[in-house]
Amino acid sequence: MIQIENTLISEEIITKNFVCNLNKCKGECCVAGDAGAPLEAAELKIMETVFEKVKPYLNEKGLQAIAEQGLYVIDDDGDYTTTCVEKNLECAYVLFENGITQCAFEKAYNDGVIDFKKPISCHLYPIRITPYETFEALNYDRWSICGDACRFGDSLKVPVYQFLKEPLIRKYGENWYKQLQLLVE
Repeated sequence: MIQIENTLISEEIITKNFVCNLNKCKGECCVAGDAGAPLEAAELKIMETVFEKVKPYLNEKGLQAIAEQGLYVIDDDGDYTTTCVEKNLECAYVLFENGITQCAFEKAYNDGVIDFKKPISCHLYPIRITPYETFEALNYDRWSICGDACRFGDSLKVPVYQFLKEPLIRKYGENWYKQLQLLVE
């Protein structure tokens, strides 16, 4: 583990390679799993604020799930997550274009409609953050559906932390990322 400020970083984030390959996986991480994407407390208010602008991007199943369950839910562990269409099915905020999933928040962000890109847990995947009282642990999450991303990362020789530079800076800041780079070198 590597420590920077109040974070402990798994060495796999530095040693493992990873580059999303949407042409292969089709965004399976947005439509599979046992719960929605983890949400930070501050993101709940953001979702409430931008929902009306994101709503036109949602499909009927997503809108129905949100109408029935709310903009977000509490999972079996007591954590806030994005609403899912059904248990173990797609995130209510997913949309499909050319057979590939996209995030409605990210689409609205890219269109200049909102200034919230998407939940940080989605942006940081395959890094998962576990909060503790005085620090956060950043771990590399292995999921079989990401095999193509691992192979693609290996072929390009891009470690997880480099692939996720933008969301790591979004979450922890430019100075934190520079410290990580220095420790890696």
